[in-house]
Amino acid sequence: MSQRGSLFSVAGMPAWVGMTAQTPGHPAFGQGLAEEWAHVFHSAAQSVGLGAMMPQAATGHSPRLSFPNLKLLEIQQDYVQQITDLWNQSLQQAPAPQDRRFSGAAWSGNPQAAFAAAAYLLQGRAMMALAEAAEGDAKARNRLRFTVEQWLAASAPSNFLAFNAEAQQKAIETKGESLTQGVKNLLQDLRQGHVSMTDESRFEIGRNVATTEGAVVFENELFQLIEYKPLTAKVHEKPFLVVPPCINKYYILDLRPENSLIRYAVSQGHRTFVVSWRNPDKTLARKTWDDYIEDAAIRAIDTVRRMTGARQINALGFCVGGTILTTALAVLAARGEKPVASATLLTTLVDFSDTGILDVFIDEGMVSFREMQMGKEGLLAGQDLATTFSFLRPNDLVWNYVVGNYLKGEMPPPFDLLYWNSDSTNLPGPFYAWYLRNTYLENSLVKPGKLTVCGSKIDLRKLELPLYIYGSREDHIVPIGGAYASTQALAGAKRFVMGASGHIAGVINPPAARKRSHWVREDGKFPENVNDWIAGATEIAGSWWEDWAAWLKHHAGKLVAAPKSYGKPRGPYQAIEPAPGRYVKVKA
Repeated sequence: MSQRGSLFSVAGMPAWVGMTAQTPGHPAFGQGLAEEWAHVFHSAAQSVGLGAMMPQAATGHSPRLSFPNLKLLEIQQDYVQQITDLWNQSLQQAPAPQDRRFSGAAWSGNPQAAFAAAAYLLQGRAMMALAEAAEGDAKARNRLRFTVEQWLAASAPSNFLAFNAEAQQKAIETKGESLTQGVKNLLQDLRQGHVSMTDESRFEIGRNVATTEGAVVFENELFQLIEYKPLTAKVHEKPFLVVPPCINKYYILDLRPENSLIRYAVSQGHRTFVVSWRNPDKTLARKTWDDYIEDAAIRAIDTVRRMTGARQINALGFCVGGTILTTALAVLAARGEKPVASATLLTTLVDFSDTGILDVFIDEGMVSFREMQMGKEGLLAGQDLATTFSFLRPNDLVWNYVVGNYLKGEMPPPFDLLYWNSDSTNLPGPFYAWYLRNTYLENSLVKPGKLTVCGSKIDLRKLELPLYIYGSREDHIVPIGGAYASTQALAGAKRFVMGASGHIAGVINPPAARKRSHWVREDGKFPENVNDWIAGATEIAGSWWEDWAAWLKHHAGKLVAAPKSYGKPRGPYQAIEPAPGRYVKVKA
């Protein structure tokens, strides 16, 4: 086997398959390794000119990357030394790889499997070192790292029955039943169109997720408006509206009573309303960003005010819902209207300067392709978006389930959050194309007067309402720096809070769970860089929800008698159907 064949993927086989063909004792071992790696990485660089999963031809150019010879030599020497040590160690005792994919007794008890896993991890470290050594355009370097990470995740020996010691042992113990069940699981997932992350048969919307009591009190072709039954005798005079992301379903905020942010808001005495987005079909294939702002966000704000008789309301936007809410408020401000007394933005991007790993998908070629494909009409399939997000964490959200479901024949345990994660939503093509270009690509929301939305030139500096801005420290979708950037882009009194964990787990963190920490800063200073803010922040154990509840109470007005019925008595807004309504139950 050639040197390149032994070190890198050949014809789709894992990179480490040929390791035993060249051992450190072989006289040719390590010779020319730097040149081989440079060749492979220069080839890999040509494949990352456009966003992931897109054709190279769309960009019209390739990134320019170079690899310093001295650094390559250093990596080569380090690799040769480590593989020699690994080989010598394996002659005495099988090494124990420090990776949870290979942590089972079947791996450590099988010398060949243990060596394959250790060799794979070693080569993975070497390949990542090469990716880090690349010099050139920052975006191209990020894409190279992302490509290598995906390659390594896919080529792990644990992903292949021929090399997975645990799957082989289970097949022997079950006399082949695990393999039979694995094939059944694979066929089921092929039918449903996605890899099962949980036992989806154990969940039903309205029965054991999205169960907070309420009613749909308004609907149009884009959304249903849900009002929730008060849990207190009195409620604050300013009602509370939640705008969730339209790229997912709203019930991430209402999974179970014990971890429902919606129920928590209701229990704090807020007359609570939530936008439940319709899952678009071909009848909505021409809907635009303007439609979602005017006919959804602004319509929801106006409807809540008319229904309750309140002059102003409080509002919360989560993720893309926060971007939609902020845009709607900017349009209203341009019209001279201020119907929202305060706004909460959870893991929201307004300034798209820091979009983290998602930046690898975005460039002019990719956006132009999407505009050509669906800029006038069409749908982005929900599963396409869900798959993209899953591959941001491939080991946890893709290959973990491939191994468990298919190689071991296991059914993943029931988990409400992963059920929600699999319940994908479509997006109208024109909406999606506008969003890509004007936010991720050109970052135009923060440029005063740059964008005209719903007939108005918007300027975020005109938003002077109080803001509660939350970001999660380990968020891979809205990086903490991206969430914090809203403090620089938006005027008015602000409070920024950083929570532990990621995009979802950081947000869905009820106080009763007594999990994680959050960070606050009471001096009112918002330096330009988030790390400078963090340096002056204080860590507080537990959930940020209580901090937010105290802040929102200050802006919610006096207490009044809770309504005894949904909607507006003897008015145009009556209960249409019980919560959670029809829209949220429609599958993509």
